[in-house]
Formats: sequence, structure tokens, C-alpha cells
Amino acid sequence: MSSAVPVAVCQFAPNSSREENLERIAALTIEAAARGARLVVFPEYSSYFVDPMDETLAENAESLDGEFVTTLTALAAEHGLVIVAGLAERAEDAAHVRNTVVAVRGDGILATYRKQHLYDAFGQTESDWVEAGEIGEAATFEVAGIRFGLMTCYDLRFPEVARTLMDAGADALVVPAEWVRGPLKEHHWTTLLAARAIENTAYVVAADHPTPIGVGHSQIVDPHGVVLAGVGVAEGMAVAAVEGAAIDRARATNPSLRVRRYRVVPR
Repeated sequence: MSSAVPVAVCQFAPNSSREENLERIAALTIEAAARGARLVVFPEYSSYFVDPMDETLAENAESLDGEFVTTLTALAAEHGLVIVAGLAERAEDAAHVRNTVVAVRGDGILATYRKQHLYDAFGQTESDWVEAGEIGEAATFEVAGIRFGLMTCYDLRFPEVARTLMDAGADALVVPAEWVRGPLKEHHWTTLLAARAIENTAYVVAADHPTPIGVGHSQIVDPHGVVLAGVGVAEGMAVAAVEGAAIDRARATNPSLRVRRYRVVPR
């Protein structure tokens, strides 16, 4: 591959105002476009977020043809790029939502992913409010000849998710997150981002919430686990290029995907 895609990770703090969240996304998209980005990645729960989670999450959930996705699509069309962001999507059970990530271009949705591993860990129970996505076809999309695969936050702790995306031809993993702060959590986040990159010889493009709720440290990591660009703990943006030639070189030097002897089988 000889193509390169400038990518921006946007670290911001979604709140309980859907209108304010969209305004912040619009402003960051304008900035990302001005910096040359062709793919802009926002965190998990970008449409609506409260901590702790409560019944308002379901009350503010939207369908995929609702205001949030429609606005993302219009922004993508206006600026000629692809946007990835997390939203609270309506579920069949009115008391729960789907934790969904969409990738949209100006002509519509390119890929949809519903979080498979819910964050029932470290004293949290996301499953009280969210239903898990079904295991099915890997969610991928293409920009300028480079294939990106979608996963979300806690999925990062399960290398099988990334492997299924590799089997679907992914060159880069896109990880919207709300990585909750706690003892060693920042270390876990940065270590796992690098591990998923190294073991899959793939880029990792990860957007988190800033402190005090998230750990921050949104990053773009290359196929050798090197952080090309990143944000600290406050709101901000980082931009770097995902380069097809770098993926080719890494996989020629370290053909671990080609020589592996195991496949991922769903439970």
C-alpha cells in the first residue's frame, strides 16, 4: 500500500447536553479538517454521557437516523472526511441502550459497531444500562485504500476482537473509549493500545474522555507500538498519518499474522 490517511483523535468530555456535544464535535471537526485530517475519531458516548449512568441514558438514546448521526453525516459532507463517534443508540428494551460506534461519510453510514464486551469490572456495571452487541460480521470501512476496524473501550482487553478485525482485512484499529480512571488504569490503557498495535502489526487510533472521568491519553500508535501523536489528560486533539507503506514494512519484518496457528472462534 502506498496511500496515507491523516487521522485526528479528538479528546473531549461529552455531557448530558446533546446540543452542546454536537456543537463541540462540530468545532473539533472544523479544526481537524483545517489540520488536514481525512478521518476524525471521537470518544465513546459522544452523543450523551452522565456519570454515574442512570435512566437518562435511555431517555436520550437515538436511532441511527436520528439527529446525532444525521449531523455527523452533514459535517462529514461539508468537510470532505470520515467521522467516527460513539453514541447511545435506542435498544428494543426501553430501559437499556446500545453502546454503538458509527463511521460516517458525506453519503451516509460506512460501518456500525455495537460494543460486545460491557464494562462489568472494577466496580462498574455497564450492563445495568447497556445491552451487549451481537457477535457477527466485523465492522470495517475503507479510506483511501486503508481499511479501518471498529472496537470500543473495554473490548481493548480482549485481543480476540482485534484478531477478528485483522481477519476481515483491517490495517488499523479505531477505538473510541471512556476509559474510567482508577489505580493503574492509565498504565493498562497505554500498554494495551501498544500491545494491540504490536501483535497485529496495525495502527491503533484511540480517542478517550479527558480527566477527571477518563484517563485521557488519546493516541495514534504505529504498527511497532510507537506513539506517533497523542493528547495529555485535558481536552485536545492529535493528528498523525496512517501510512500503508509503514504497515507493509512492519508485516514484512514481523509476519506474525501470516504465521499464526490459531483462529478466533466465538463462545
